[in-house]
Amino acid sequence: MKITVIGTGYVGLVSAVSLSLLGHDVISVGRNRDKIEAINSGGPPFYEPGLTDALRIVLNKKKFSATDDLTTSVLGSEVTLIAVGTPTRNGSIDLSQIETVSRDIGAILKRRDDYHVVVVKSTVIPGTTDTLVRSLLEHYSGKRAGKDFGLCMNPEFLREGKALEDALTPDRIIIGSLDRKGGQTYGRAYRNLDCPVLHTTLRTAEMTKYASNALLSTLISFSNEIARICEKTGDIDAVDVWKGLHLDGRLSPTVHGKRIFPGIVHYIQSGCGYGGSCFPKDTHALSAYAKAMKLETPVLDGVIRINGTQPERVVRMLTDAVGTLRGKKIALLGLTFKPDTDDLRESPSIRVLQQLLKAGARVSCHDPEAYKHGIPEMLTAYRAVYEKNYASALRNADAMVIMTAWREYRRITPQILKRLMKQPVLVDGRRMFDKAVFFKEGCIYKGIGLS
Repeated sequence: MKITVIGTGYVGLVSAVSLSLLGHDVISVGRNRDKIEAINSGGPPFYEPGLTDALRIVLNKKKFSATDDLTTSVLGSEVTLIAVGTPTRNGSIDLSQIETVSRDIGAILKRRDDYHVVVVKSTVIPGTTDTLVRSLLEHYSGKRAGKDFGLCMNPEFLREGKALEDALTPDRIIIGSLDRKGGQTYGRAYRNLDCPVLHTTLRTAEMTKYASNALLSTLISFSNEIARICEKTGDIDAVDVWKGLHLDGRLSPTVHGKRIFPGIVHYIQSGCGYGGSCFPKDTHALSAYAKAMKLETPVLDGVIRINGTQPERVVRMLTDAVGTLRGKKIALLGLTFKPDTDDLRESPSIRVLQQLLKAGARVSCHDPEAYKHGIPEMLTAYRAVYEKNYASALRNADAMVIMTAWREYRRITPQILKRLMKQPVLVDGRRMFDKAVFFKEGCIYKGIGLS
């Protein structure tokens, strides 16, 4: 198939490259010419494992290209995917980019005589595709959705750090469609994949995405609420609680005599909270959407509240360990919201950084990937120092705070702390270390969910 993907951000570019790898001819459409030039030269504008190699493969095969020419792209393709941003503004979803691109596509469809399928890939609240997008497409094209052109909604389920894996070996594909022909036509894009395909309504597809992200966010905040109870009770470690819970056969069944731990149990772990481009904005957007319909969302509101206050607990643990933070050097390791990404959006690390500086601490930061995308300049604005390796960040520090579970940080030992730091104090915001190892060597160890 010939496919146009509008949007060169995370979802747009990963979707475009993965569809190219599946054998389709794909054009990625953006507005920033510098970014487009970089993409066409094999350089994605963000870090995602495997994406650079994949991009270069499809470029070399001439199955993929990037452009700012929307008109030619839509006129020359069978399907157009909308994969633009839907950020949260003042607690509600901002659909301005969806509106703009829907108008543009509608005006181009006016020039087509054949059947074309428009697919919303962006995360949008239920009703957006069959009201806002549909009305704009019909108004500017002078054509009728479901008759003259197809309209679908195809939510993405991409995990940052594993996005290509998720795109090429998905566990499910959801296609909501206004008309049967549109859904069947677009379904051909995934004909080479071996996974369940659910054909459903536009609104069901939209809601499935929100339900998925809301559930995973809820599991994380539930884990952190239990961790708070563990911290107050004493003689409990939430890590051991979760080990026991994960052994529940309904969560981790035994198959052919072997215990299987599905991916969802990894969300039932205590830490410093969720971040990134999806969970924060989608939980807020879903809550605001429900309230606009006069519905209360006490569970979602609790999830959001717990997550919003979790970084404060990290700072409190640090204060308990070293006393006043004024004038103290704190090594903050990990700035991205999770490993294997350079994404800082809604990262708990940034909120901890802000609180440390407000308390008068001197902060020395490190992250393996974030520095490649303008982090030193950002940290200068925050009055923090960026170090290019974690050893430099640790040198003469009064305490170390782990905020992102990067693999290279697992090499940090008590001996390294005692050699480099003024005092070996570790606040583990991700519970990635064995506390007994650090206790044995005389280090001060504080961790989420540990009394």
